[in-house]
This record gives sequence, C-alpha cells and structure tokens, in this order.
Amino acid sequence: MRVITWLFRAAVFFVLFAFALNNQHEVRLHWFFGFGTQAPMVFVVLGAFAVGCVVGVLAMLPQWWRQRRRARERVPEAPAVPEPAPATRPAPLADIDLSAARRDGI
Repeated sequence: MRVITWLFRAAVFFVLFAFALNNQHEVRLHWFFGFGTQAPMVFVVLGAFAVGCVVGVLAMLPQWWRQRRRARERVPEAPAVPEPAPATRPAPLADIDLSAARRDGI
C-alpha cells in the first residue's frame, strides 16, 4: 500500500511539473487604477490556487468551531484514571541466561 501511495504522489508531482514547464510564458496582470504586473503563468495559477484554498478554509471555520463546541458538550467528563502499578525493576544482567543468544551468534 505504501508503494502505491508513493507512486500516486510521484505521478501527481510529474503532472504538475510538466504543467509548470508548459506554462513558463509571461502574462500581464491588470490591477485596479491602471496598475499592472508581469509574472510567469505558473505563478499566477499557483497564487490563484493558494487564494482559493485560504478562502475555502476560512469559509469552513465557523462550521468546524460549531461542531467542536457541540461535540464537547456531548462528551461526559472522563472518569478518574487509576494510578498505574509501580514498575518492577528489570533483572540484573548477571541473572539473564545468554547461552541461547551466544549459540546463534547474536
């Protein structure tokens, strides 16, 4: 499964890389009041994508907060956690039988 995930990521990367290579020409952006700038097409598309992501997250924030508040109100208080048992001391190395480990060469 891990190999399939990395193959998918690599495919997405190469598609986006090819898109960037095919859109290197300059475009002129016309702003308000006669201002204008020039930038490579790939940066314009990347900027529009980033602005869209930010606007989408900001639009979803109130709903996320509302759902978190509702979930917090429904969860009862957690019971007290009992004290963990005292840890036992490990056996000293002199008491451990290493004969099997030595036979295997480890």
